[in-house]
Amino acid sequence: MRKAQLKIQQMAFMLMAVTLFFVLVGIFILAFHLSSLKSSATEIEEKNALLLVTKIANSPEFSCGEAFGGEKIDCIDADKVMMLKQNIDSYERASSNPEETFWGVGTNIEIRKIYPKTGVEEICGLGNYPNCNVIKIGSGEMPAEYSNFALLCRKDSYEGKIYDKCELAKIMISYKDWGAE
Repeated sequence: MRKAQLKIQQMAFMLMAVTLFFVLVGIFILAFHLSSLKSSATEIEEKNALLLVTKIANSPEFSCGEAFGGEKIDCIDADKVMMLKQNIDSYERASSNPEETFWGVGTNIEIRKIYPKTGVEEICGLGNYPNCNVIKIGSGEMPAEYSNFALLCRKDSYEGKIYDKCELAKIMISYKDWGAE
């Protein structure tokens, strides 16, 4: 009788040990999958932000259209952007959600000329345009930077002749995924 009880106890401990082993293995596999899920969510958010940068650069408010000798992709009309900068409040009010802006970014769009390189960073305003190298649309700092390269084009004149002047620029946004909250 005593030997049978000992065997039953051993069997119960063995079943608990096997169950505990499989629970620990399951937790390890679950943790591994959750970490890969988190990294893929981060990758998707970054990809969405980069696509949003391209979408903004090609939106009618920013794009060159056919003003500079044909349809250009990722071409920003600097003259349009400067006028938009002056009227940004009307675009921010266009959204029904007070936190969300018209383009779905965190109210910060920055266009920085990177070539030809200028010495000192000078933020563009109506008084110093086009002799500046940073156009900021919106307010606040850039908490997260997502960027893409684009052409920054404008009309200029030399000796009485008007020509298209295009420079290499980097368009940056602070992105907030409004659907994630």
